[in-house]
Amino acid sequence: MPKLMIRGGDLDLVEYNLQPFQPGDQINTLGYEKRKFTLKPVKGTVKVTAPARIHLTVLDMNRFAPGKPGGGGVGFAVQVYCTAEVTCTSKEIEIDYDRAPVLRHHVDIFRKAVGYQGGFRIKAKDHQYHHVGMGSTSTISIATLNAMNRAVGSPLTQTELRLLMGYNFVEETGDGRVAFAFETGVGPAVSTHGGMAVMGDDLALVYTHPFAEGLNVFIVIPTSDISSAGTREIELLMNRGRNLDYMDREVKCHMVLMDLIPALERGDVKKAGKIFWEIEFRGSKRAEVEHHGFRIYHYMATIREAGIDFVGMSSVGPTIAVITERSRKELEQAIADLGLKVAVETKIDNRGMTFGER
Repeated sequence: MPKLMIRGGDLDLVEYNLQPFQPGDQINTLGYEKRKFTLKPVKGTVKVTAPARIHLTVLDMNRFAPGKPGGGGVGFAVQVYCTAEVTCTSKEIEIDYDRAPVLRHHVDIFRKAVGYQGGFRIKAKDHQYHHVGMGSTSTISIATLNAMNRAVGSPLTQTELRLLMGYNFVEETGDGRVAFAFETGVGPAVSTHGGMAVMGDDLALVYTHPFAEGLNVFIVIPTSDISSAGTREIELLMNRGRNLDYMDREVKCHMVLMDLIPALERGDVKKAGKIFWEIEFRGSKRAEVEHHGFRIYHYMATIREAGIDFVGMSSVGPTIAVITERSRKELEQAIADLGLKVAVETKIDNRGMTFGER
C-alpha cells in the first residue's frame, strides 16, 4: 500500500505510511512493562462478554489519524455481543477466530506490556456485522484484552486496557497482516461501562451515563456498494472530514457539553435525538453520511417524519440506529416503501462488560 498524502486544510498536508505489517511488529506498550508485575495465572477459562457499540459522532477529526488515537466522540452500547474465552497455557498461542491477525497483534502487545512468558488459548466470536458501523473490531479486541488480563491475575486496570488497545488499534488486511486504523475510544469505553459515553482527545473518558433504559433499538443496514473501510475510509475521514471539522468542531463540542450531557442526566431521549439530528449535518458527520449519498439523509428523515425521535448513522455507516418506544412492526411499516428492513432488534446495554470463569 503506498504512502498517502492527506490534506486537512490549506496549510495542513501530512504524509501517512499505511503499509501493512505483521502482527506484533509495531507495538506501543505505553511503558507498562517498566512496572514489573507479579502475575497469578488462573486455572480454567475466563470468559468475557462485551456489548457492541453505535458510534454517533467524532468531535474533531483533526486530532486523530491511523496510529494516533483520539479526536473525541460520542456513542452508546447495544445488546449485541462479542465473546472471548481465554485459557492460560505453558507457551503455545492458539487463536480460534476468523480474523486471527487482529487478536494475535493484541496478544503480543499484552504479553510484552505485562511481562507474561506463557501462552494463551483463545476462542473468540464477534457479532458478524463487519465494517458497517457496529464496532466489531474494537469490541472483540477489548473483550480479548480483558479476558487475557483476568486470566493472568488482572495486572492492568480497565482504563489501562482501553489505552493499550487504542494506541495499538489495527484492522486486518486480508493477507494475514494488519494496519493501523482510526480509534476514538468510544467503542471500548461503552463496551466496558455500558450506556452512552463522551470521549475527549487521547482516549480520555469524559462522561458515561445510562441511556434510554428499556427502549427498543432497531438497527437498519442499507445496502451500499461504497466501502467504509481501508483507503476509502482514510481518504474520507482525513480529507473532507477534517476540513469540515475545522468549521464545526466548536459547535459540536458546545452541543455535547451544554445540551447533550444535561439531556442524558434528565433521561431526555427526545432532546438527545434532536441534538444528534443536528450533528448529522455538521462537520465530519456530514462527510460520513454524504459518503454513501444523500439517500441516507432521506432514509433517516423519513423515519423521523414517522414520529421517531432518535435516528442516527453509526460511524462511517451505512448502519442507521433507531431508538423508540414503538414496535418493530410500526418501524417496518414506515420504511417499507424505502426498501429497507430491520436487521437487528435489540436494546441499550447499560451494564457493560461481564466476566465469567469455568
